[in-house]
Amino acid sequence: MFFSKHRLPSMSQTGVGGWISSLFGSTRSEAGQVVTTSSALSLTVLQNCVTLLSESVAQLPIELYERSGDDRRPAVDHPLYSVLKYEPNSWQTPFEYQEQTQLSVGLRGNSYSYIDRDSDGVVQGLYPLDHESVMVMKGPDLRPMYRVNGSEPMPQRLIHHVRWLTMNSYTGLSPIMLHANTIGHAQAIQQYAGRSFMNGTVLSGVIERPSTSPPIKDQASVDRVTDEWNNKFGGPGNTKKVALLQEGMSFKPLSMTNVDAALIEAMRLSALDIARIYKIPAHMVNELERATFDNIEQMEIQFVIYTLMPWVKRHEQAKTRDLLLPSERRQYFIEYNLAGLLRGDQASRFAAYAVGRQWGWLSINDIRRLENMPPIKNGDIYLSPLNMVDASKPLPMPPPTTKATNAQIEDVQRILS
Repeated sequence: MFFSKHRLPSMSQTGVGGWISSLFGSTRSEAGQVVTTSSALSLTVLQNCVTLLSESVAQLPIELYERSGDDRRPAVDHPLYSVLKYEPNSWQTPFEYQEQTQLSVGLRGNSYSYIDRDSDGVVQGLYPLDHESVMVMKGPDLRPMYRVNGSEPMPQRLIHHVRWLTMNSYTGLSPIMLHANTIGHAQAIQQYAGRSFMNGTVLSGVIERPSTSPPIKDQASVDRVTDEWNNKFGGPGNTKKVALLQEGMSFKPLSMTNVDAALIEAMRLSALDIARIYKIPAHMVNELERATFDNIEQMEIQFVIYTLMPWVKRHEQAKTRDLLLPSERRQYFIEYNLAGLLRGDQASRFAAYAVGRQWGWLSINDIRRLENMPPIKNGDIYLSPLNMVDASKPLPMPPPTTKATNAQIEDVQRILS
């Protein structure tokens, strides 16, 4: 077996970290923070983004379809059907496997799984591989080959590879390494905030005495006054109590400083920067400062179309390429069902169903399938509006008028009289 010994640029090599970061999976940002997958995942907003995508993809129903003329039907008899729907391997559920796959792509830009095939090439299972143990190589036929834990290179038909945005068409870029400066900036702000709370002095207020009063030199007396104040007026149970201060003393509450306000704003902006990496709408990372919720349904649909759909297409087409034999790809295809995320609220769906039913392009069973309901007998009939005619044909002539007979006229006169 011949193959190129040149190692392709890894995801961090084509990013900002250089070749050193590709070996250790980390890089130092301009803020001085060492950015790794683990340190990035500890940021709550980044964890929110990657798990939102992985859980959204994992919960989508996946189907293996067989083409039958212009129609399609679930290929329940195909061996791959049970692998995708029920048991990808001996210890993971389909949800867990898909969640891990998307999480790996979202963090590292690549996801690798070993494809267990029998002697006929039929897929028996999918086994996830550690990202750090896989080296991508380029074969003489320009197809990728994979060295796992230093073993002999494996051909493409034995590895299921899902990749993110790529510069070399073989390995995906790592979002973490590509945006190490943004993530490192967020880590630095988080570290600064933690040290400020640990080492800083935060007071809710101070008790002031007139400058003409002699100072209290006994610290025990000062502690006694402040302790009694905290015991009597501190805590939520003492809210709205009335205090009496003597000797000209006054209580002065302390408000937020400009430094505190700037820190909060910096943390908010860094969270929005990380959300932009994954194209997550601000309200979906709990950034609700400017949220109005007037068009929340349209925002949810926009998330599905412009954020979630590209990831779903990557998984669909990678599975079709890696799991179906070349001779099967014209007959079978793999698809995720996003209809449940795009159909809107109940009132909007029912109004759309009514239009489709009345104008003849939806049957009762079509609607029931969209609502995950079983079909009913005689439910595949399509209606046709009676007031619609073919514009290419002349209008039908009205029936000719006939004169009433004498007997009919006598009957009408008798009724009226």
